Amino acid sequence: MKLYGYWRSTAAYRVRIALHLKDIAFESISVHLVKNGGEQHSDEYSELNPNNLVPTLVDGDFSLNQSLAIIDYLELRNPEKALYPQDIKSRAKVQALALDVACEIHPLNNLRVQQYLASSLSVTNEAKQGWVEHWMNVGFMAIERQLTTCAGQYCFADTITLADICLVAQVYNAHRFNVDMSAYPLINKVVNNCNQLPAFIKALPENQPDAQ
Repeated sequence: MKLYGYWRSTAAYRVRIALHLKDIAFESISVHLVKNGGEQHSDEYSELNPNNLVPTLVDGDFSLNQSLAIIDYLELRNPEKALYPQDIKSRAKVQALALDVACEIHPLNNLRVQQYLASSLSVTNEAKQGWVEHWMNVGFMAIERQLTTCAGQYCFADTITLADICLVAQVYNAHRFNVDMSAYPLINKVVNNCNQLPAFIKALPENQPDAQ
């Protein structure tokens, strides 16, 4: 199994956590998102992933993009160490919180949005920082409220789920942008607990071979 990603990609980070939690061996292949105009735009990688985004998972002759689709594939392929509860209502709640991160917070702040703000709209660095802080805070405030009803050690009681994977990767991104996280004690508690676990430590961006 091969994972095409980039050490600092939030979406690739999610998949690495899932792979490590499930003890699935994989080869990590770096796609540098900045060097040479972005290796994700190369003809070779575009053939593999026409969206020109990371990650892409290759399992034999099967390839798949989109981090949450990849994680669902891994869940079905390797159901051991499940990332969802068995109860359908609880499963839906986990999925909803994960999507709150992956669909509502992350897309507004990823690299290509940052690049478009700067290059096409001539947005200043100060204004870009304001953009990042605004949209992350909007999302984190909603998640913090949700966690008051369901959190234990992790997002949903004391079992690691997909929601934790998405939240940990997004909070890492928030720290990277110097977003003040002091207003989110439950989020911080969950993330700190997750980051004590070996799978999360192995998946950390700075622990990847292409980290710079």
